[in-house]
Amino acid sequence: MAVAFVGLGSNQAQPQHQLQQAFAQIDQLPHTRLLARSSLYSSAPIGYLDQPDFVNAVAKIETTLAPHDLLNALLDIEHQHGRERTFRNAPRTLDLDVLLYDDVQLHEHGLTLPHPQMHLRAFVLQPLLEIEPDCMIPQVGRASDALENCQGQRLEKLAM
Repeated sequence: MAVAFVGLGSNQAQPQHQLQQAFAQIDQLPHTRLLARSSLYSSAPIGYLDQPDFVNAVAKIETTLAPHDLLNALLDIEHQHGRERTFRNAPRTLDLDVLLYDDVQLHEHGLTLPHPQMHLRAFVLQPLLEIEPDCMIPQVGRASDALENCQGQRLEKLAM
């Protein structure tokens, strides 16, 4: 069994509800078990700014799915939620990213591990550290150190 972390985000069609459903769907993936889930956080959009704030979270899972199989299963969940990829950083009903998969480091078509932008995003690092306080990011170091470099990014923990 591998331990993986999945980033969740949404800013369309009741984002909090989208993430709650996605947590349940991730837990129902074959050969996969949800071990922990972070709180939900509100964050400002990055890149394309003319859109609503995002709701973000991180899930910790145990799985026997290989990294690409896990990614494909997550893409299927996105599709079920009506995800459309109209342009980079566009509004979305659901965005699911494989952040970490054990200590695997790879760069292949469609999948880079660890996620190449995760160490630059407070909306990934804060929920990750909530459920994995001692998290190490391969080739980056401690996630807590990376979060210190994201202090200017607006992030608000949402009441459940």
